[in-house]
Amino acid sequence: MEFCGECGSIMLLKGDGKKKYLACARCKFKKKEVTEFKLSEEVKVNDNPEVEVVEGNVETHPKVKKNCSKCESTEAYFWAIQTRAGDEPETEFYKCVECKHQWRENN
Repeated sequence: MEFCGECGSIMLLKGDGKKKYLACARCKFKKKEVTEFKLSEEVKVNDNPEVEVVEGNVETHPKVKKNCSKCESTEAYFWAIQTRAGDEPETEFYKCVECKHQWRENN
């Protein structure tokens, strides 16, 4: 990709047959005749990509220090959702890392 030296716009490939040149779409500036050009770049594709297979339930929420009322664990997963009007605080949800007990706190 080349840019116009006059106005900075992208230069377009113009011409017919064997006579090709670069021309600016905005100010009509023409650049020298192009004898060789590439329309796309080559990209190497891996024919045998390795895909990691994860079995089971993978938790994606961050862990925070929070006491579980069921098992007395001190770690829980955390997420927050806006469950009420936009001018009220969001609802915080927790899930115990050990026993998977879930609860919410409205602030």
